[in-house]
Amino acid sequence: MKKILIINGPNLNLLGKREPAIYGSLTFTEFFETVKAKYTEVDLSYFQSNVEGEIIDKMHEVGFSFDGIVLNAAAYTHTSVAIGDAVKAIETPVVEVHISNTFAREEFRHQSYISPNAKGVILGFGLQSYELAIKSFI
Repeated sequence: MKKILIINGPNLNLLGKREPAIYGSLTFTEFFETVKAKYTEVDLSYFQSNVEGEIIDKMHEVGFSFDGIVLNAAAYTHTSVAIGDAVKAIETPVVEVHISNTFAREEFRHQSYISPNAKGVILGFGLQSYELAIKSFI
């Protein structure tokens, strides 16, 4: 059974409450439960933190033993050289995801420190972006 970890960065704990026009009204926990039920052939786990170092620590923890990481680093995508370096440093492939189309938003969101070292990038498909990333590992 493949082991895949979804990592969400800052403010994604507010999904369902935060800007529903952009992010929808479903909480990530609700969404995650439906995804786990749908992909029973995968050992899916989930981690969220608003703290950059905790995200890096989690990537280091699983980055040599899991089959895949689905990473939505949120705003850290555009600012964190350290998270980009962590993606490069680990062996587990990482798919960068974003709920919104970052290229349709503010210009500073067009830069990613993760993309150059990611297996792929999926953005703009709402929460379905996570499912597409999971499917890329199956």
